[in-house]
Amino acid sequence: MVLYGASGHAKVIKDLLESQRKIVDYFVDDNPDVKELCGLPVRQDLPVDETVIISIGNNAVRKKIAERIANQFETGIAISAIVASTASVGEGSVVMQGAIIQPEVGIGKHCIINTGASIDHECVIEDYVHVSPHATLCGNVHVGEGTWIGAGTTIIQGVKIGKWCMIGAGSVVTKDIPDGYLAVGNRCKLIKKINQELL
Repeated sequence: MVLYGASGHAKVIKDLLESQRKIVDYFVDDNPDVKELCGLPVRQDLPVDETVIISIGNNAVRKKIAERIANQFETGIAISAIVASTASVGEGSVVMQGAIIQPEVGIGKHCIINTGASIDHECVIEDYVHVSPHATLCGNVHVGEGTWIGAGTTIIQGVKIGKWCMIGAGSVVTKDIPDGYLAVGNRCKLIKKINQELL
C-alpha cells in the first residue's frame, strides 16, 4: 500500500494502518525535495497497480489527486475507533483513533474523521470532508462536499452545512450554513464567502 502525501497527516495514517498490520511500502509526494518520511522512501511516481490512501489534509488538493489518478483506494479505520455496523465509510476515507461513528451514518469518499471526533446517528458526510479532532456532530447533521469542520466544533442535531465551507474551531452551529462560507463562533456566524471556484 502507498500513501500519497508525505507530511504529518501521512504519519498518523501510517500508524493507523500499521496497528491493523497493514504495510505501507512507501510514500508519494509531488515535492521532489522530500526524499524520506518515517524511514520510508518518498517517490514522485505512482504505479497504477498500487492501492492508495491520499494522506493530505487539504480537502481541495485531496479531490484533485483522487480525480487525477486511476488507482484503487483503501479505507483506513483505527482499531480504537468505534464504527456502528450500520454505518458506511467510503473508499479512501480514514477514521482516526478514538473517533465514534454511530448507526446509519454515511461517510463519503476521501473523508477524514479525525482523532476523537463524534458523529451521531443518521448523519450524512459527503465526499472530501474533514471533521477535525474532537468535533461533535449530533444526529441527522448533513455536511456538504469539501467542508472542513474545525477542532472542537459542535453541530446541533438536524443542521445542514453546505459544500466547501469552513467552520472555525470551537464553533457551536445551531443553524444551517449555506454553500461556500467561512463561519465561526458560539453561536456560529457567517463571516465571508470562500471557495466560490469550487462550487
